[in-house]
Amino acid sequence: MLEPRLLEIALPVPLRRNFDYLPPIDFPLDALDSMQAGTLIKVPFGHQELIGVLLAVKSVSSYQPAKLRPALGFIDHHPVLDTELLELCRWAADYYQSPLGEALQTALPVLLRQGEPARLKGEPVFVLTTEGKGLPEGALKRARKQAELLAALQKTPQLTRADLDLLEIPRAIAKNLIDKGLVRIEELVISTQNPALQLLREPPLPLSDEQQQAFEQIDFTGFKTWLLDGATGSGKTEIYLQAIEQCLQQGKQALVLVPEIGLTPQTIQRFQRRFAVPVAALHSGLNDKERLEAWLQARAGIARIVIGTRSALFTPFQSLGIIIIDEEHDGSFKQQDGFRYSARDLAAVRAHRLNIPLILGSATPSLETLHNALQGRSQHLQLKARAGSARPPEIQLLDIRGEILHDGFAQASIDAISETLARGNQVLVFLNRRGYAPTLECHDCGWLANCHFCDARMTVHQTPRHLHCHHCDHQRALPRRCPHCNSSHLQPIGQGTERSEIVLQQLFPGQKIIRVDRDSTRNKNAMQKLLEDVHTGEPCILVGTQMLAKGHHFADVTLVVIIDADAGLFSTDFRGPERMGQLLLQVAGRAGRAEKPGRVILQSHHTDHPLVQTLVTRGYHALADLILQERQLTALPPYRQLALVRAESKFPQKATDFLTYARQQAEILSPATPALSYLGPLPALMEKRGDRFRYQLQINSAQRKPLQQLLTELAMKLEASPLAKAVRWSIDVDPQEMG
Repeated sequence: MLEPRLLEIALPVPLRRNFDYLPPIDFPLDALDSMQAGTLIKVPFGHQELIGVLLAVKSVSSYQPAKLRPALGFIDHHPVLDTELLELCRWAADYYQSPLGEALQTALPVLLRQGEPARLKGEPVFVLTTEGKGLPEGALKRARKQAELLAALQKTPQLTRADLDLLEIPRAIAKNLIDKGLVRIEELVISTQNPALQLLREPPLPLSDEQQQAFEQIDFTGFKTWLLDGATGSGKTEIYLQAIEQCLQQGKQALVLVPEIGLTPQTIQRFQRRFAVPVAALHSGLNDKERLEAWLQARAGIARIVIGTRSALFTPFQSLGIIIIDEEHDGSFKQQDGFRYSARDLAAVRAHRLNIPLILGSATPSLETLHNALQGRSQHLQLKARAGSARPPEIQLLDIRGEILHDGFAQASIDAISETLARGNQVLVFLNRRGYAPTLECHDCGWLANCHFCDARMTVHQTPRHLHCHHCDHQRALPRRCPHCNSSHLQPIGQGTERSEIVLQQLFPGQKIIRVDRDSTRNKNAMQKLLEDVHTGEPCILVGTQMLAKGHHFADVTLVVIIDADAGLFSTDFRGPERMGQLLLQVAGRAGRAEKPGRVILQSHHTDHPLVQTLVTRGYHALADLILQERQLTALPPYRQLALVRAESKFPQKATDFLTYARQQAEILSPATPALSYLGPLPALMEKRGDRFRYQLQINSAQRKPLQQLLTELAMKLEASPLAKAVRWSIDVDPQEMG
């Protein structure tokens, strides 16, 4: 008698277990053993149908076969996730205490999650029609961009969409020529072999002695983590490019992670200018088809370089040779909901398993990464000088206590902006608060516009005029009168980027003001269009939030004015001072990056604060040493391991009851000792958010392994508890946000 054949499947549901199914009806049983783990399959689940990932074909189940339902059918007969990625997801799900099905969902593009087969289609290319070929050279002169595209196609038989991006020709221009019958689209059968003998379009830049010394230390033959700790503008990207060239010469692929989708267009352009190989992008700014296409091209070995944000870490490759994480300190590499993984930390796991180098680059390394380098767990490469003839900016602390401010601007800052513009240079004004003003106040009774659903103030916006909570996204109209005392004397309090933009337009009439924040860059390609204006080199004032601090190169910005340098000094999150130092120095690093000398003005009410003084007079590493000493004394990361059990509910008692139960169960499993301690349940830093009350239990451990063992057992107990059904709960391992 034949043994029964059963399918073990991971499903995208918040349950920490896998599910057994019978094979699809009419599926040939002799073909089952050839089905590999990582194949997508559709199954019934309750009253719905889900796409799951096959984990194994087996003969034994803890359930009676009569109780099992048959699967509905395989999406494809080949695995979409290879063994390497499948095992990485298994490890990550275990470590981050997440259901495997949710971890696997994160690794898949949206269309694959919806059941589309993972089949690579031919790449569309633009070619000239017979009529287009018959046009004389220099035709279409009145339509400059159309003429440029026509000339490019007369020199090169076909152009891909990436080629158009490199030539800075919008795709709408190609459509105009298609409508005129001069250009048509063909489907190119993509080859994994690169026809170009040369890997490079342009030669590498010469390295400085410091860059050369750092580059020569990188070993490409096996796994090691390299911290490329370089001052802003020190030429880290050039080292990335030359490291990738080494991998490409060995026939390998490269993965580059960046923190913001706003950085990917400029990074991609720089990489496309350097390399004559396909470069793919993976980030949330792409539509689902573009994202799947890039993912499949990487899997097929066609895309030799992949540049993406956090989730691009799970891209499949034929032969990955290096992983590079730029701005490794950035908090966006940690997923803050659902499957709460750290792309930076998982990159180290993936690189170790593949036996390839990992480069972590930053001008302001995270304290965890810096501590690992100081302990010898990674190799520390330092670049202290800026590339070329650029010099570090001069940093000036401006004490604004007692000063009369012009809507947030000190007179000295206004004078400095005026002088910089008069010299034909550009200015960056940094204020990490979007909107017009942080809140609205009644002048007569002191009423403040609070969010109805969060412990937060509503931000005043002018375009369009409304109140907006940036925590839960609740919006409402600006009131004409105070709802408390009926006074009409309502006034915006504080400074946001919108208000700064208006003030600067009044102070510098006729001058171009470019605002860069979440509101002004909401539309696709909006960031790119705004930055194109900056890169013309014409005098202008850039005003924006931390979006401007991340890796952008502004050759003509010679003055940076930081309106509120004190944010973060008194944060209740223990990471606040670290983030303050990183942000201020990253913003300051935008000044004087090319030939022109730079200057930074930090407006502060606390110029004598030891953290501010240390940062300005001795630099980031001295600040990091100071904070590390505090962390060691207070038993906080990186000297101890942290995990948070979070719970939220519309009824605070339900959340605290659940966490009280969680603590009781945890203490039964592992009683409190100096090596393992518990704190809570406590309210989150923002107790109420999105109309839910949020509480947390903190578990602090001297070692990682006992903490993991405890969390694994605790998660199963919590999932089985009736209390868990009354709250939203999660476990956050290595939390980056304490709120």
